[in-house]
Amino acid sequence: MSVEGGTEAQVEPTPQSPSPGPEAEEQPEQSASPAIDSPDDEPQNSEDVGSSTATVKVVLVPVGHVITVAFSIGLSVQKLKCHLASELRVPVEVLQLSLNGTVLEEQQSLVELGIRPHSSTRMEMSSTKPDSHPLRPRPPPEHDSMPDVITVQVQTDEGQIKEVVVEIERPRQQMAFLGGFRHRLTGVEYHHAATQNIPKKRPDRGMDVFSREIQTTQWRSQAQQCQTEVSTQMTGIGCYVSCMKDKLITPRKYVTAEEYHARRLKAVIRLQSWARRWLAQQYVERLRQARNRRLAWIEMMEQKRIQEKEDELWDRRQRWMNPQKREDLNLLYQALQRWRMEEEQQINSTLQGAERKAALCSLSEQETQFIAAIGRHHIFIQNNNYDKFVRNFLEKSAAPLQWQAADGRMIEVDNPDTIRGRELRDLYNRVNQSAISHDQRLEVLMTLKNTVKQEHNGQLSRDILDLIDREVDLMSRGVRTRNLEGLRRRICTLFLQYIRTPAFNPIAEHLKVPQDPSQLKNSLFLCPQCQRYLRSKDFPLFAGVSQTSKCRACTELNNIAHSRVDLSCYKNILMRLRVDEQQINKECKIPFLLQVEDIQHLVMVIWGSQSALSASDDIYNLVFVRWERDKDWSPWNCILLSKEETSAHLSLDDVNKVYGESFIQEIKYKHSRARLHFSHMTKDLDPAPAAAPGNQVVSKQIVTAMGNHAADATQESAH
Repeated sequence: MSVEGGTEAQVEPTPQSPSPGPEAEEQPEQSASPAIDSPDDEPQNSEDVGSSTATVKVVLVPVGHVITVAFSIGLSVQKLKCHLASELRVPVEVLQLSLNGTVLEEQQSLVELGIRPHSSTRMEMSSTKPDSHPLRPRPPPEHDSMPDVITVQVQTDEGQIKEVVVEIERPRQQMAFLGGFRHRLTGVEYHHAATQNIPKKRPDRGMDVFSREIQTTQWRSQAQQCQTEVSTQMTGIGCYVSCMKDKLITPRKYVTAEEYHARRLKAVIRLQSWARRWLAQQYVERLRQARNRRLAWIEMMEQKRIQEKEDELWDRRQRWMNPQKREDLNLLYQALQRWRMEEEQQINSTLQGAERKAALCSLSEQETQFIAAIGRHHIFIQNNNYDKFVRNFLEKSAAPLQWQAADGRMIEVDNPDTIRGRELRDLYNRVNQSAISHDQRLEVLMTLKNTVKQEHNGQLSRDILDLIDREVDLMSRGVRTRNLEGLRRRICTLFLQYIRTPAFNPIAEHLKVPQDPSQLKNSLFLCPQCQRYLRSKDFPLFAGVSQTSKCRACTELNNIAHSRVDLSCYKNILMRLRVDEQQINKECKIPFLLQVEDIQHLVMVIWGSQSALSASDDIYNLVFVRWERDKDWSPWNCILLSKEETSAHLSLDDVNKVYGESFIQEIKYKHSRARLHFSHMTKDLDPAPAAAPGNQVVSKQIVTAMGNHAADATQESAH
C-alpha cells in the first residue's frame, strides 16, 4: 500500500468504495504502480496534471455492479477500456463507456472530459453484444473484506490536510505453510519464525555426502559357536530344569501321501460342488428374472392392445356422435345401411302382404329422414371446414419467414410481402366483423376502398368498389343491418378472392392458389358418369388401374347411394403399415404408393377380410406384415394377421420350415393374384422373371383364370 504526501497519514475508508475482486488482480501497465503520484516540492499549481489520478466508478449495465478504480487522467478512454476488459475478461471491442448519457470516444482523455485530479467521477459501461459477451464481475475472495480503493487524509509539510486516493494491491497467492502449529479450539495457525526466513546455507565440508557408497551399508557374515549351557534344556550338573509344566505328547495316526492327496481331492470336489451350486442359483435367478420380464412384457402388450381397442371404440363412438370429416359421414352411412338391412330382414321374416309393404314404406321414409339429417351435418361440416381453411390461409400469408439457425434457434424475418399479407389479414377480419357500430363500419369500408383503389384497376377491384358504394348508400338510407348480411357476405367473398390473387398479395403466389386456366388444358380428363372435364387431382389414382375412372364426387355419391362402405378401417391398416415399414427400412416405397382403395382390394378380395391363421374377421384388429422377414413389404410379400399373431410370425426365421405345405401354397396363390392386380407397379419395382418359351401357353392360361377369379371376386365385393 502506498500513500501520497508527508509522513503522517490518517486512513479513512470511503463509504461507497467496496468493489468486487476484479480490481484486486494485476492492473495494466499504466496503473501497476501506486495509483496516486507523490507530489514534488513544487507548488500545487505546477503539478503535472497529466500524471495525476482520479477515482473512476464504473457502473455495469444492466447488472448495476460498481467497479471503482484509480486511473491517470492523462490517459485515453481506450486505455481505460483495455484495463476494464482485462479485469472482466471480455474483448475490448464490445465495451462501450458513456458519461451522463453520452457515449465516449476512444481518443478522448479523462482531462478532456473535465475530470479534475484527485476527484471522483461516475461512468456507465455496457456491452454491444450482451448475448455472447455479457458483463459479469468476477466474484471477490471469501476472506477479503478490504476495499480496493480508499481515501486517506495526509498532512503536508505546510501543515495542510489533503485527501488522496490510495489503491490497495493484494498478493496474488497466499503464503505457503512452512511450519508451525494450529490451535485445537480456535483453529488459528501459528507459523514458526525460522520457517518464514531464508534457511541458512550449510558450510561446505569438502566431501560428497550424497553418494551411493555413503548411503549403502556393507553386509558381513560371521559364524559364532554357542556355549553348551546356553543350548541345552536338560538337567545337568549345576543346572536344574523343572518338569512341572511338561506335557506328554502322543503321536497321531500317520498320514500317507495317498491319503493326503485324497483328502485334498475331496475338499476340492466339495468346493466345486458349492461353487457350481452358487452358479446354478445365479443361472436360475437370471431365468426367473427373464421369465418375469417376459410375463410383464406380455401383460403390458395385452393391456396396450386392450387400451388401443378401447380407444378405437371410443373414437368410433365420438365419430358417430359428432362427425367432423368425410370419413365420419361414411361411417354414419355404413351404420345406416346395416340398420336398414336388419330392419328389412326382420320385416320380411315377420310380415306378409299389405302389412309388409306398409312397413317397407315406413322404413324408406325413416331412411330418408336419416339421410337428410346426415346431409345437414355434411353442410355444417363444409361451412366449418371452409372457415378453418380461410383462417389458415390468412395466417400463412401473414406469418413471417422462418428457418432454423446453426445453433438451433428459430429465426423469423418479415419482408414487404409478409407485411402486406398481415395488413390484408387484419383488414379482412375487420370487414368480416358483424357486431360493430355504424361509424366503425363506415370507417372499415373507407379503409377497404382506399386499399383496393390504390393497387390495381381491374374487374375484381371495380366489383368490390361497387359493392362498397352500394352498402354505404343503403346504410345512409337507414336500411337494417340484417338486410345487409347478404351484401356484406359478397364483399367478404370478393375481398378474399382479392387476397388470394398473387397480383394483389405477392405472398399468395407461394401458397396453394388456383392455377392459370390456360395451363390446365393438358391435365383435364372426362368423367364418364357426370360427363364433366375435371383436373387430374379430382380423380382417384389406384395402383391397379392404368386409366382414370369416375371422379371423386361421383365415387362418393355412388358410395352414399349404393355401397355405403366405410374406408376408415382400411386407412388405419395403411397408416400402421407405413409406420412399421418406416421403422424397419426408411427407404421403403411401395407402402407409400398404395392408396386406401388398394388396401381395401387386398383385404376384401385377395385375403377375404380375415386372418390367414385364425380366420378372425374383426377388420379393426387386422394388420399387414411381411411374409418373409428379410424382404421388403409388397402386395406379393405380405400376410394378413390379427394384432395378437404378428409378434409370433415376425419371430420366425424361415417360414417354409414352420408352416405346412398346403398353407404355404395358399399364401403363394394369393401373392400371385396380388402381383397380377398390381402388374403396373411390378414393371418398375419388382418385375417378374420372364417365362420360358415352353411355358408361355400354360402361364397365359393361369393368368387368365386368376384374372377372371379376381374380377368375379371384385364384383361380389361391390354387390
